[in-house]
Amino acid sequence: VDVIFLGVKAHSLPDLAPRLRPLFHDSTTVVSMQNGIPWWYFADAERLESVDPDGVVATSIEARRVIGSIVYLSTEIVQPGVIRHTEGNRITIGEPDGERSERARAIAAALVEAGLRAPVNTHIRQEIWVKLLGNIAFNPISALTGATLVTMARDPEVSKLVRGIMAETESVARKLNIEMPITIDQRIAGAAKVGEHKTSMLQDLEAGRPLELDAIVGAALELGVRLGIAMPHTRAVYACAKLLERQRRGAK
Repeated sequence: VDVIFLGVKAHSLPDLAPRLRPLFHDSTTVVSMQNGIPWWYFADAERLESVDPDGVVATSIEARRVIGSIVYLSTEIVQPGVIRHTEGNRITIGEPDGERSERARAIAAALVEAGLRAPVNTHIRQEIWVKLLGNIAFNPISALTGATLVTMARDPEVSKLVRGIMAETESVARKLNIEMPITIDQRIAGAAKVGEHKTSMLQDLEAGRPLELDAIVGAALELGVRLGIAMPHTRAVYACAKLLERQRRGAK
């Protein structure tokens, strides 16, 4: 296979990744489309336990194969095989080393031909943090409350909590030499514009699927610990969301 678009949730990767190897030839490219901090973020330099606890994903998918991707599509699973698209048509892609490679441009061209916007970003890690800024706050809060994006953004007390989580996340990003090209106010306003949309995490909760907590929230907390950054707002929401996940799965 020439190109594999890896669109599963991050927590499914350790089981899936070893099964991809028979599909690889020498130049197979894997487009990583997961939310949160991806397993390849630090290449081979270090591993995030919350994302790839046993190193299975990194071992199965060599770093040279990976192209990063950030997906901006608001959708809802109506029933198996039926997806309602509510907003967005952009899929950004980028090489981890920042090169505007021939393969990245070819994949982007194919996506554009399919009717999507597909910019090639030479600073893909920066854009990962921009999307994470919203996901890390809105996703777990939506799972805990059942609220849509616009409801959370316009609620005075909840928006304070959202700002606290975003500020903590921004501090971690800065320690990793990432400067946000967007303010927290702009990020919240952007979420409000999407309207009565349920986050993917809330949709997963309602459908009885596992929640994508570790790659989105756990990874940022893990980095915060490594970098000596306190994240009390983020940790409190993460603890509540993890308890919710354990409770509904019958764990004690």
